[in-house]
Amino acid sequence: MNRFDFCVPTDIRFGEGQVECLAKEIEKYGKRVLMVYGGGSIKKIGLYDKIYEVLKDFEIYELPGIEPNPRLTSVEKGARICKDKNIDVVLAVGGGSTIDASKHIACAAYYDGDAWDMVLDRSLVTKALPIFTVLTICATGSEMNPGAVISNEETKEKLEISSPLLYPTLSVCDPTYLYSLPLVQTAAGTADIVSHIFEQYFQPNDGAYITDRLSEAALATCFKYGPVALSEPDNYEARSNLMWTSSIALNHLFTVGKGGAWSVHPIEHELSAFYDITHGVGLAILTPKWMRYVLSDKTVKRFAMFARNVFNVNEADDYKAANCGIDKVEEFFVELGLPKTLTELGIDDRDFAKMASEAVRTSGLATRSYVKLNEKDVENIYKMCL
Repeated sequence: MNRFDFCVPTDIRFGEGQVECLAKEIEKYGKRVLMVYGGGSIKKIGLYDKIYEVLKDFEIYELPGIEPNPRLTSVEKGARICKDKNIDVVLAVGGGSTIDASKHIACAAYYDGDAWDMVLDRSLVTKALPIFTVLTICATGSEMNPGAVISNEETKEKLEISSPLLYPTLSVCDPTYLYSLPLVQTAAGTADIVSHIFEQYFQPNDGAYITDRLSEAALATCFKYGPVALSEPDNYEARSNLMWTSSIALNHLFTVGKGGAWSVHPIEHELSAFYDITHGVGLAILTPKWMRYVLSDKTVKRFAMFARNVFNVNEADDYKAANCGIDKVEEFFVELGLPKTLTELGIDDRDFAKMASEAVRTSGLATRSYVKLNEKDVENIYKMCL
């Protein structure tokens, strides 16, 4: 087991009605709030009005319209509001995209240069406004971690900004806010959670026994409750289990003692950077193909262990067990109603070489991932997805 530091300073308020705490907690930092959100969903479910009711004594400014793959231009708009209005707190109401944009806004509010500089050089993140979140989609885990992924539409880059200063101060996680989610968002969110756990589970270090067992329990939770949430959208048990799994899947609990670069996310980031597809959809297509591509004598025991421990595969031969587990992952994503190929999304191979080059350049795929991948390997994985 590798050495590690573990500290998650975010205050989580989990359960129905926890939004009521916002006034008391935000007031500790000031009265001027920038509320960041996406489309009109928070208005349809009454959350927008509820926020204004709870924060009736606060001065609220708004930044609506955050994109599913949050853009640098939105971050720049938010940072300008923070500077012009002397904002005290950034309040993200929505899913991972809204929270990611809010994190970048919170630090860009104290930076005089180009906000993209902070993505390229994290040492420039030296100060950030307090970030509060009210979660409406469980997927990215951004409500309990210090990272954010931002898209630069000009350069077609989709990269992460990260700093301990970007941990949300407090996150409200009310499973009832997930009841009205479109089915595709529930499905894609579940795929995202599964992928986050896989990225930490499939790493070179095999000695973190407790971390692996926790990861397997979280994966089993997704495989159990993902279909339930789709068939029974207002099932509190399903929504609450998925919501909490989403948070702990990316608060670094499942990476302690392991480490290493991620494999599928850098490959998918190029897909959504080039084609603006839903992140979880891209992950659902890529993940089984990556699994098949890296399955070898060196990796087969871990893939077989996953199949036996999570899916209870009763197969003595490691390769048969491993392939059965991969089949079950692919079947699960199809059961969620997610596409199986890039062709279904109208994507062909014209940009694969360029995307593969960028995926390798901007990540640790070639040096620190579970199975090291070069540009040709990544291009081959894209082609497997057609």
